[in-house]
Amino acid sequence: MAYGSGSSGGGSSESKPKSSGKMTDKQKADLKKHMAGHKDMKDMSASQLKSHRMRMMSRMRRGDSVAKAHKAIMGK
Repeated sequence: MAYGSGSSGGGSSESKPKSSGKMTDKQKADLKKHMAGHKDMKDMSASQLKSHRMRMMSRMRRGDSVAKAHKAIMGK
C-alpha cells in the first residue's frame, strides 16, 4: 500500500497552504524584525535569543503569526 496515493481518505492536512515546511519570505522578514527588537532590548542572552528564534520558527512553520507564536512561547 502506497501512502499518499489514491483519492480515498486523508488530505485533511492540506487545509492551510503553508502548514509545515519552509517559511515564506514575509514570515522570514517578520521574524527578523521581531528578533531585532529583542536584540536591541538586551533582555536575553545569546543562547536565549537563539532558542527563542528556533521556537518562533517552529511555530511560524505551522502557520502561527509572529504575535501568536511569541505569546505562546512567552506565556509559559
